[in-house]
Amino acid sequence: MQQRGFEVALYEQARDLREVGAGVQISPNGTRVLYSLGLADAIRAVAVEPIGKEVRLWNSGATWPLFDLGPTCVARYGFPYLMFHRGDLQMVLVEAVRRANPAAIHLGATVIQITETEDGVVVRLANGRSVAGSLLIGADGVHSTTRSALFGAAKARFTGCMAWRGVVPMERLPWHLARQAGVNWIGPGRHVVTYPLRGGKLMNFVGVVERSDWTTESWTARGTREECAHDFAGWHPDVHVLIDNIDDHYRWALLSRATIERWTGARTVLLGDACHPMLPFMAQGAVMAIEDGLVLARCLARDGITDPAAAFRQYERERVERANRCVRAAERNRKLFHSTRLADAKGAEYYVGTEWSEQRVFDRYDWLFTYDATTHPEPIQA
Repeated sequence: MQQRGFEVALYEQARDLREVGAGVQISPNGTRVLYSLGLADAIRAVAVEPIGKEVRLWNSGATWPLFDLGPTCVARYGFPYLMFHRGDLQMVLVEAVRRANPAAIHLGATVIQITETEDGVVVRLANGRSVAGSLLIGADGVHSTTRSALFGAAKARFTGCMAWRGVVPMERLPWHLARQAGVNWIGPGRHVVTYPLRGGKLMNFVGVVERSDWTTESWTARGTREECAHDFAGWHPDVHVLIDNIDDHYRWALLSRATIERWTGARTVLLGDACHPMLPFMAQGAVMAIEDGLVLARCLARDGITDPAAAFRQYERERVERANRCVRAAERNRKLFHSTRLADAKGAEYYVGTEWSEQRVFDRYDWLFTYDATTHPEPIQA
C-alpha cells in the first residue's frame, strides 16, 4: 500500500513485537511477492533455503524424498521455497514499513469498536482514543474484531487438533537430524514437522496431535517436555531426541471458522486469517495473507479509494475461491497425514509410496506455487 502511494497507519494490539510462533514456511508463490516488494536481499539474509524435504514414517523412521525445494523449485517456479523464524520475517517487514514512514506502526493499540461512516471508518481503541481513516483493512487473525463487526460475533471453533511448538539449537542434535532439510513425520492421528531456521542455527519443531478438547482458557499455553513426549509415545527415537532438546514447549489450539464468500463491507475489508483461517497442513496460512495483501493493494491502486466498492469486489473475485480452496486442501491433508493406514508397517509403506509419489505431490501443490499475485487481477486494457 505504501509503495502505491497510500498513507497507512497500522494498529497492533501487542505492546511489543515478540518472537511468537517460531517457524514459518514461505513457498515460491509467497517469495515472488516479497521479491516484488524489493525485499529479496533482506529476506535472504535471515531465511534458510532448504536442500530438500522428506517424509518419514512415525515408528520405523522409513524415509521417502518428497521433492527438492532447492534448485528444482527455482527452476520450476522461478522463486525459492524459504523457511524463516517468524520474528525475523516480521522484522524485515516492520523495517520496510518504518523506512517509508517511521510513525506508521502503533503498538499497544487494541481495537474494540468499528464504525463505518459515509466517507470513512472510525475505530475506537481500548485506551479510549478514536482514530479515523478512509478505509479499514482487518488483518487481525482468527479472533478478528473486524470480522465480528462486519458479520456478527461468533467464536472460532476448536478444530480437534493442537500443536506442540518449540525450537532446538542445532548443535544439540546428531548430524543426521541437523541437516538443512525439512522433514514431515506422519502417523495415525498426529504428525511432526521439522525444518531449519536462522541460517541453520535452530531447528523448528511442530507436532500436531488430534485431541477431543482444549481444556485451557487461552488458545496458547506453556506445556512440559513430559506432556509432549507422552503425546508421541511409541514414535521413533529421533522424534524424542528433538522433543528432549526443546527448552520451552508451547501448546497451541488450532482454531478455525467456516469459510465465507464475502470479506468486505462498504469501507472495511478482511485479509488473511481474519477471513480464511486454515489448518497448517498446506504450510500456506502466512502465504495466503501475503498474496491477499498484494492483490488488495493492486485493486485499490487501480480503482482508488474513490470507489472502494469496485476495488473490494475485484479483490473478492480474485481471492475468495483460491483461499477457500486452500482451506479445503489443508483439511484433506489432515486426513492424509493422520491416516489410520499408517498404523500398519506394510500398509503404511504402500500408502506413502502412493500418496507421496511425485505426481500426487505435484497435483496437490502446483496450482498453489504457479500463482502470481503480481499479475492478478489482470489490468484493465485501455
